[in-house]
Amino acid sequence: MFSRIPSSTVAVLALLASVGTALPAGLLSGFKRDDALKFNFGNEKIRGVNLGGWFVLEPWITPSIFAATPDNVVDEYTFCQTLGQTEAKNRLESHWSSWITEGDFAEMKSMGLNFVRIPIGYWSVTPNNGDPYVQGAYDYLGNALDWAKANDIMVLIDLHGVPGSQNGFDNSGRRGGIGWQQGDSVTQTKNALNKIRDDHASHPAVAAIELVNEPMGPSLNMDELRQFYMDGWGNLKGSNVAVTFHDAFQGVTAWNDWGSGMWALLLDTHHYEVFDAGQLQMGIQDHVNSACGFGRQMASNNKWTIAGEWTGAMTDCAQWLNGRGIGARYDGTYNYNNQGSSYIGSCDGKYSGTVAGLGQADHNNIKAFIEAQMVAFEKAAGWIFWTWKNEAAPEWHFQNLTQAGLIPQPLGSMNQAVCG
Repeated sequence: MFSRIPSSTVAVLALLASVGTALPAGLLSGFKRDDALKFNFGNEKIRGVNLGGWFVLEPWITPSIFAATPDNVVDEYTFCQTLGQTEAKNRLESHWSSWITEGDFAEMKSMGLNFVRIPIGYWSVTPNNGDPYVQGAYDYLGNALDWAKANDIMVLIDLHGVPGSQNGFDNSGRRGGIGWQQGDSVTQTKNALNKIRDDHASHPAVAAIELVNEPMGPSLNMDELRQFYMDGWGNLKGSNVAVTFHDAFQGVTAWNDWGSGMWALLLDTHHYEVFDAGQLQMGIQDHVNSACGFGRQMASNNKWTIAGEWTGAMTDCAQWLNGRGIGARYDGTYNYNNQGSSYIGSCDGKYSGTVAGLGQADHNNIKAFIEAQMVAFEKAAGWIFWTWKNEAAPEWHFQNLTQAGLIPQPLGSMNQAVCG
């Protein structure tokens, strides 16, 4: 894409075009753009963290919030529905005001991070009548943008949950079925994105807006999804943000033939090695090799490509990682929609608590896996770790991992030879 054309070449080509010199069509579509982007995508590496669990509840990130509710509360929808508007609002206000503060942004900056990805649900932006969700998170988003600017950190605003759910995961706000492409839900999604654009695209810290997080491509009409992406790009182009879209689980290299004539596109892919029984049985070197291979695929793309979610975890043992009451594949307790799992190893106390509570072998393996992924993903446009903090899942806790020395400091000091 145009990111691979040096800026000096772009200037010359633009000058030639302005005086009527004929240029190859591929080059015209490659460098044409009307956006003055706020980050040098493709040249300066994205090194970021997700602020997961702040504006979209997930049981495994903040288990204490869910443990204080009945067993039927498995996502933000049932949280608000079960507690009622008043009590849900009180608890969420307490959470929003304390989970992430301006001090977190200062600490991120001190660790060398230059990006945050902030997930938010449609219900916080353009709520639907009849939904049980409560509002207020959107006000805190505005504060976060100012905190980011004060600390020279750029922001990717990520529409993490959409009406009807795009994937059926609790991280969409509502666990269960996938109903996003039914009724007027896609139109409602566009309305939420347009409000985010109107309210925040001009903010100096907002460098990118993601159209929708993790749409479950295998269960969706992909033609309709591609049209949604094109419509979303059309609504955002000219807003000085990189228009970000997820690979929809189609494979990280599946989008090279899509997007002709569109610019400022940022492809988001998520790389986890814990949600498949085969991957859970791999040793550390296999995990490293897998990450390095994935980074090479990312680098082969013709669009800026980031690993917008990834982790240091090599098991799915974190409490409620797969959903409240579902269990883990690693220890054979996984049970969801009549799908079970076979025992691989014990989860007992090994992957909970703090990084300091892990054994030395775990420290060494997690450190090696994280470093390999950083090197691999920087072969493309960079990475955004999931997540900045959580209550009891150390492999997923960037703040703790860095404090414990498991993440290279400075960030650019990774051993490049790890991926050959």
